[in-house]
Amino acid sequence: MTKGSVRLRAPTGLLHVFLLAPIAYLIAMIGLPIAYNIIMSFQDVQLGNLGDFARPWVGLDNYRNAVSDPVFLKVVHNSIVFVAANVAGQVSLGLFAAVCFARRFPGSSFLRGLLLSGWILPGLVVGAIWKWMFASEYGVVNHALMTLHVIEHPIHWLSDVSMAMVALNIAHVWFAAPFCMILIAAALTAIPEEQYEAAALDGAGAIGRFRYITLPALRPTLLAVACLVTIFSMRAFDIIFAMTQGGPLDSTNLLPLLSYQLSFQQFEFGTGAAVGCFSFVAVLGIAIAYVAALRHEEPA
Repeated sequence: MTKGSVRLRAPTGLLHVFLLAPIAYLIAMIGLPIAYNIIMSFQDVQLGNLGDFARPWVGLDNYRNAVSDPVFLKVVHNSIVFVAANVAGQVSLGLFAAVCFARRFPGSSFLRGLLLSGWILPGLVVGAIWKWMFASEYGVVNHALMTLHVIEHPIHWLSDVSMAMVALNIAHVWFAAPFCMILIAAALTAIPEEQYEAAALDGAGAIGRFRYITLPALRPTLLAVACLVTIFSMRAFDIIFAMTQGGPLDSTNLLPLLSYQLSFQQFEFGTGAAVGCFSFVAVLGIAIAYVAALRHEEPA
């Protein structure tokens, strides 16, 4: 230390407070509910003994009951389809929108804000809006398709088993794609403009520049975004509850909604906790993959 310089040292006690405060928050708001749910999944919890601390232990019976239920297998299949459709749709639309807005054009700021306006709405509100839009008789979707002569008769979007998941995916992709756009647009700004200029001088067209410059540079970001979309889609609840509540015939039922139905509609709290644990393990595995993707991301 040179003469006249001053070394600033924060009080050790204050550093401990700043460190312990977020840890205590995470334990209280995340750790304890997760631990409570895991313990409940090994107990026989009914409405009569919900407030008791001493409950009968049943081991893995709740997990066996959940897995042996044909509805559970159908819900797992629905969850896989829903997640796959949302990853493909959200990442593709987010990438397309980010590339479009990478260049300035008249009204670009207004259109970007317009896209983000849907993302900031609560999920229940978005689900209610899309439920009205997909209504069979007075919905704007059927009216537009019939006006354009795409269809001759109204489609029962939310009451047809074969169409309900399609409608749900459309609504959820529309709702969450702006989030992907923000992340991908931030990564686009880190690509040096000189690379595009050099490629243009070498005769590369727009498709070539996108294929050989943009996509390789965005590969780590796209992987991380796909992991995040998978996590968010696995825990989707509000839009599904507002649009279909899992119907018709469980064709749009997903793991979080099934856990809610078992716990708060059928009062099978132990089985509902077991289904929640299945969902938690899946999300945890994807989160670990997301962290691994961030570690391998090369700095710009």
